[in-house]
Amino acid sequence: KCDPRYVTFTGNVTESLNVVLKGYLEPGMHALTTSMEHNSVIRPLRRLEGQGVKVSVLGCDDKGFLSPEVLQSFLKKERVDLFVLSHASNVCGSIQPLEDLAAICTRAGVRCVLDSAQTAGVIEIDVEGLGLAACCFTGHKGLMGPQGIGGIVWEPEFAGRVLPFVEGGTGSFSDDEHQPEKLPDRFEAGTPNLPGIAGLSASLDWIVEKGIKVIGDHERTLGRRFLEGVRAIPGISIYGPDTDFDRLSVFAVNIDGMDNGSAALELYERWGIETRPGLHCSPLGHRTLGTFPAGALRISIGYFNTVKDIDTTVEALNILAQEAGRV
Repeated sequence: KCDPRYVTFTGNVTESLNVVLKGYLEPGMHALTTSMEHNSVIRPLRRLEGQGVKVSVLGCDDKGFLSPEVLQSFLKKERVDLFVLSHASNVCGSIQPLEDLAAICTRAGVRCVLDSAQTAGVIEIDVEGLGLAACCFTGHKGLMGPQGIGGIVWEPEFAGRVLPFVEGGTGSFSDDEHQPEKLPDRFEAGTPNLPGIAGLSASLDWIVEKGIKVIGDHERTLGRRFLEGVRAIPGISIYGPDTDFDRLSVFAVNIDGMDNGSAALELYERWGIETRPGLHCSPLGHRTLGTFPAGALRISIGYFNTVKDIDTTVEALNILAQEAGRV
C-alpha cells in the first residue's frame, strides 16, 4: 500500500498526464473526459485524437459538476478505455463527486486517471481504495513544495501497460540497452530533480504533522467568509458552486462594467492583492460556466492567508464595483 516503487517523479502534473495519456492510449482506443478540464488534459487528448484515438467530452452543469448519472449513462452506451478527470476545477473550485465517479468506472471496467493538481494536500485521496489507475500530482500547489516537481501514483498492473515517455539512463540495469521494466526506473530516465524531491519531502512532512483536515478546514473557513462577503456586493457575478462544502476556496468572479484584466491590475497596484484574470488554461471550463471568451478573475485562498486578507480583498472588490458602476 505504501510501496515507493509505484510513485514516480516528473517535472509537474502536466508532464505526469502526458506520460499516462500518451503512454497508454493507442489509435482505436476511446478516451473520455469532462468539460471542466485544464489544457493539461485536453491538449494531450486533442493530439492523440489527431492520431486516431477517439475522444469524448462529457458536459458538466453550469456550476462545474459532472453528474454521476451522466457518466453511467454514457458508459452503458459506449465502450471506453480510459476516463480522465480533474478532481476539482482550477477555475471555480468545484469538487467532482470522485467516489461515485470512480465506482462507476470500476463497475464498468474503465480505467480512471485523476488529475489531483488542485486537491492533493487539501483533500485526502485514497488512490487504492478508489481503484484509480493513476493519480497525477504536482508539488507546488496544495502539497506546498517547490516548482518543478510532480509525479504519478500508479496502480501496478496499469503501470505495466503504459509505455515510457522518456527513455535513457537510469543508473540501474546498465547492461541492458532497453528501458527497464521495473518501477520506478521504467518512468524515471535521466537525472532526477533531487532538490525538488527534497523540498517536496520536507513539505509533505509538514502537511502530515499539521494534518490535511486542519489545512482544508482553515481554507474552507476563509473561503466561506469570502463568499459571504462578495455575495453582498452589488455588481459582482460569482461563478461555480453556490455552497462552500462542495468546492475549494478558488473563486471566479467578474465585476460588471470592468474587464477582469483591469480588475487584476487594480487589485495588485492599489492593495497588493495577486489574482489571475482570463481563461486560466481552461477554455472548456469557461464555456461550461458561461464566461468564455472574456474569462473571469480568479481569487485563490490558501492556508497562509488570514481573515484580514479576506476582509481586505472583499472591501477592495466592493470599491472596484462601486467605481465601475459610476463609469
